[in-house]
Amino acid sequence: MRDGTLTRSEFATIVEPIQQQIHTLLLEGSNYPITKGEKTPLAKTVRTCQRLLTVEPALWTFVTTVGVEPTNNAAERALRPAVLWRKNSFGSQSEAGSLFVSRMLTVVTTLRAQNRSVLEYFVEACRAAR
Repeated sequence: MRDGTLTRSEFATIVEPIQQQIHTLLLEGSNYPITKGEKTPLAKTVRTCQRLLTVEPALWTFVTTVGVEPTNNAAERALRPAVLWRKNSFGSQSEAGSLFVSRMLTVVTTLRAQNRSVLEYFVEACRAAR
């Protein structure tokens, strides 16, 4: 569809049997009998299927909505610096540290998405705080 070889309606027609098959499998998976509070792998799978069924229409938004990508590559790319920071620094040791890091990473990610200088922003923020 990206390269123009398929129209959105043709794409939706191709995806429809896949949607139906996944719906059938989710229903099948959600109907296995489990007890309340059961912690087995089967129970976890059943609960996952049940939760997916509640949001199933959202799984297919990319089929009907222009501009919605079928992947989460943008989100993965945005999270990558935070994952690498945590891996290399062993995370933070306090709630305050975690809050600071989450805020800083959010600001840096936002600034980079806006093609703005992180250093200039922080210099201006410090000046404004004085």
